[in-house]
Amino acid sequence: MSGVVDAAAAVSLLEGGGVVALPTDTVYGVAAVLSHPSAVDLLFRLKGRPSTKALPVLVDSVEQIVGLGVTWPDEARRLADAFWPGALTIIVAAPHELAQRVGSVHDGVGFRVPDDGFARGVLALTGPLAVTSANGHGGEPAHSASDVARAFKGRSELSGIVDGGRRQGIVSTVVDLSDGPWHVLREGAVARGALAAVLGSSPRE
Repeated sequence: MSGVVDAAAAVSLLEGGGVVALPTDTVYGVAAVLSHPSAVDLLFRLKGRPSTKALPVLVDSVEQIVGLGVTWPDEARRLADAFWPGALTIIVAAPHELAQRVGSVHDGVGFRVPDDGFARGVLALTGPLAVTSANGHGGEPAHSASDVARAFKGRSELSGIVDGGRRQGIVSTVVDLSDGPWHVLREGAVARGALAAVLGSSPRE
């Protein structure tokens, strides 16, 4: 594992197919450029994440999502308008190959625009990133660069860590719009009631 790197080096490493730990608006994440399938595979190995547990994707705009061939439905538009940038992951139907690349067992992918200027700046340069929390699968979230270094000590799959200070955000809420009436897979920073108020309907239980 390489040590701490600056933003320019992080972008270079990511564009070269590496995996880099980055601060986000919630906690630290480990990231790979979505357009590099081998890098996404490397991210799964580093994390120890089951290949059927889908990775979310961070973007800097809805335009980046549409550029992936994803149809952005009206419900998603309303939620994005209300809560992005912020801690809401929105799962929508997606092309089969894209869904497979991130480990989705159905043709849906979760997207989020982070409320963090540094992260969005990186995304504007690299394009969409597959990102998951910077810890071994099932471990505690990393709130600092030193937490990341401890979690992945000696792991060659991690190319570098960007030190953005401590991050104490609440995990994102995950809402699924991909297969019928909307439902919440994980309640985090955005309350279920707030989603219902925007969508004008109750979630599927």
